[in-house]
Amino acid sequence: MQYQTYPPSPHLAPLIKCFWSLEFAATPQPEKQTIIPDGCIELIIHYGDLYQQFQENGSSFIQPRSFVFGQLSNTLEIAPIGHTGIIAARFHPDGFIPLATIPLAGMENRAVPLTELFGEESDFLEKNILIASTQAERIQHIETFLLARLNKLEVLDCIVKSSIEILVSQAGQVKVEEMAEKLNINRRKLERKFSINVGLSPKQLSKIIRLQTALKQLNQNTELSLTELAYQSGYFDQSHFIKDFKAFTGISPKQFYADHLQLSALFIGTN
Repeated sequence: MQYQTYPPSPHLAPLIKCFWSLEFAATPQPEKQTIIPDGCIELIIHYGDLYQQFQENGSSFIQPRSFVFGQLSNTLEIAPIGHTGIIAARFHPDGFIPLATIPLAGMENRAVPLTELFGEESDFLEKNILIASTQAERIQHIETFLLARLNKLEVLDCIVKSSIEILVSQAGQVKVEEMAEKLNINRRKLERKFSINVGLSPKQLSKIIRLQTALKQLNQNTELSLTELAYQSGYFDQSHFIKDFKAFTGISPKQFYADHLQLSALFIGTN
């Protein structure tokens, strides 16, 4: 399994955390993979075979070849149906809003086809990705496409960006009321801004950042006890940590390194 990250160009760095690619061969019996929320919207293009996405009611469907996945508020189950070849852009929590053509709330937990967002012109991007021979070429095609559709960066909300910086710097260990007071803004107004610009509430993003911090620590030191992990991640106690963990992942922390979390484990602690 080959997973790599790449920095965006300076023009897109305010919006994009990184580009990433993933490749691995088809297996006779592909397993479901559980993707854990990370607070980021992703633009994903499959230049390999497509993926099957599973729903809570037990049904499934094949994902589009090119799409933007909105904010995850719970886990996502997917499985490859052949050879995996993916190139993707991972946006900052508020990074997609200058490109959004529909409300972010309408993208939550959805793989929104690029054609729904950008029309038939996105077909040319998809074709260019499919015929490209290197990841550098694929990234260049995506950047050219995004820059041509980019509204002014002034659309980025400075209050939201400052809030995200606070959440990240404190690993999600800050109350929304405290953050609103620090930024001299009413809590409800801050929540409305997050809904528009991030697609999550400040509390949801805070919990996701804190969970990702815990997962990164667990990834770096598998010998940590759950009690140590809980306190280091800012939880009141072990039971509070386990409750939040299960709420997002559907499993206990001890099950984290099961095979069906192989993909999520790749993305922990990445740029």
